[in-house]
Amino acid sequence: MTLRIAFLGTPDFAVPTLAALIAQGHDVVCVYSQPPRPKGRGLAENLGPVHEFALASHIAVRTPLTLKDVAQQELFASLGVDVAVVVAYGLLLPQAVLSAPRLGCINLHASLLPRWRGAAPIQRAVMAGDGETGVMTMQMEAGLDTGPVLMAERLAIGRKTAGELHDALAHLGADLMVRTLGALERGSITATPQTGEPVYAKKITKDEARIDWAKPAAELDCLIRGLSPFPGAWCIANEERLKVLYAEPVSGNGAPGTVLNDALTIACGEGALRLVRVQRAGKAVMAADELLRGFALAPGTRLA
Repeated sequence: MTLRIAFLGTPDFAVPTLAALIAQGHDVVCVYSQPPRPKGRGLAENLGPVHEFALASHIAVRTPLTLKDVAQQELFASLGVDVAVVVAYGLLLPQAVLSAPRLGCINLHASLLPRWRGAAPIQRAVMAGDGETGVMTMQMEAGLDTGPVLMAERLAIGRKTAGELHDALAHLGADLMVRTLGALERGSITATPQTGEPVYAKKITKDEARIDWAKPAAELDCLIRGLSPFPGAWCIANEERLKVLYAEPVSGNGAPGTVLNDALTIACGEGALRLVRVQRAGKAVMAADELLRGFALAPGTRLA
């Protein structure tokens, strides 16, 4: 059955879900997205990925700074939608907005709730060394990711980076949302309250991204993968900032931060890491052996 939908989302993670809803034939009558941000030297307005996709799909886009004022709430209610689909929108929804659609507001969240509620669930799951994560659809409440769960899919993390996991979950979540809306309209779905101790995925800070080589290699491996590709874990090499976007735990020992061999193996507090993908400031991402051809890091060099 075709549903009349308002879609609320901003980054590229949300685009596959919007595309899937359109492909299913649902009537997406309006998209809400974060306002364009100035970017570049000319500070030209930079539309978010969802905003751009909606315009290309000939869907009206609204970009309010807030949904807290009554005028915006009335404008939203006037859409007369059956359901609002929310994917990484970036604004908390007041109760007046949550209550407006006939079937409520359904959120797609990239974690196994209540673990990793909040802003950075994908990165935090990798950084914490979790074995698996997933996507969940939930009936939204006024609290932060507190609503009852409708459907879920799990995914092994393995050695994925946050970027790789992001892409996999985005497509898994799009399929899950389509199935959720179908079940919701048929009345064949039951909302299940979240159980367990909540864990919050706070925003990544700049201080967290610096590599402390005194920590165990296993912990640093998770940090590096969790911050790859953005913002990128980094260290100082030859008085220059060097991002490490992928590394592999290997055997080895020495003073933390010491280059152990010509394969760019770095001693950690426990074990060692062989750097695989790196990036110098202002340069493209490159393999470690490519870096070494123009950037001397001989055995015995110390990274900080």
